[in-house]
Amino acid sequence: MSFGDEALPEEESAYSEAEAAEEAADAAAGAAGNGNGDGAHSTALAEEADPREVLARERDEYLLALQRTQADFENYRKRIARLQEEQAARSSGDIVSKVLPVLDTLDLAETHLNESLEVSEDGKALRASRAMLLDILAKEGLERVDQAGVPFDPSVHDAVARSDGEPGDGDEPIVEDVLRSGYRWKGQVLRAAMVRVRG
Repeated sequence: MSFGDEALPEEESAYSEAEAAEEAADAAAGAAGNGNGDGAHSTALAEEADPREVLARERDEYLLALQRTQADFENYRKRIARLQEEQAARSSGDIVSKVLPVLDTLDLAETHLNESLEVSEDGKALRASRAMLLDILAKEGLERVDQAGVPFDPSVHDAVARSDGEPGDGDEPIVEDVLRSGYRWKGQVLRAAMVRVRG
């Protein structure tokens, strides 16, 4: 007998041991599956239930992804709307800032007309035009800061002069006179009022 003839029975025995181990594992799985040793039937049932679970899991994942995408889009839409509103307010504020010198000129004309004894027709028309312009701007969000006798507020007042006198309550300086009106546009200070303070 040659060397090759001896090797053949050893290979067969190794193969048969592997087959025996595989059959034992199948039998154990079948016994654990339904207790009566019918492993093939329990495996078939597990395979039938498995695709449904996979589909349900995929459905839940897609639903969650859709909900996240929808929430992201809603947040994006709100952010864009807010940015557009802010941009519109800034743009309109820039236009109103350019109109402020015109309002200052109309205020000077009004002061001059108040000092004269007789007001001509042109003066009356100028007063009416000034009142209309201020009214339109006020309806859109322009607010004048021109009150005297109020406590000094550095966020809306620019003190350019100081006079001696009694301060207000709590030793706070008081706005004695407004030399040039200040303006707020939709709550934001466009220009501080130039004032003389007392105290």
